Amino acid sequence: MFVTPAFAQAAGGAPGGIAAFGQFLPIVLIFAIMYFLMIRPQQKKAKEHKLMVEQLRRGDQVITQGGIIGKVSHVKEDGELEIEIAPNVKVRVVKSTIVQVLSKTEPAAQSN
Repeated sequence: MFVTPAFAQAAGGAPGGIAAFGQFLPIVLIFAIMYFLMIRPQQKKAKEHKLMVEQLRRGDQVITQGGIIGKVSHVKEDGELEIEIAPNVKVRVVKSTIVQVLSKTEPAAQSN
């Protein structure tokens, strides 16, 4: 006589809800770890870069992604900057390509 698989199965066991949650727990933990180690720091870095770009003003010395160092001569409203890279040599660049601000200019004093 052969035992069929239906008879060979163990009777009873853990309720379905607890077993299902136990199977998905490692996946949930992996996504939580990925969020805190990868996604959240990238969002923070993007927010800091956006703030830096918004605070650019005339006279700031900046570095672009291409490695060009220059001084901001004009900030345009359409997401562009005009950078002077040599005397009387100005280049238009997109604001988001600014990687670092080397030196900030102080805001002009308000006279009352």
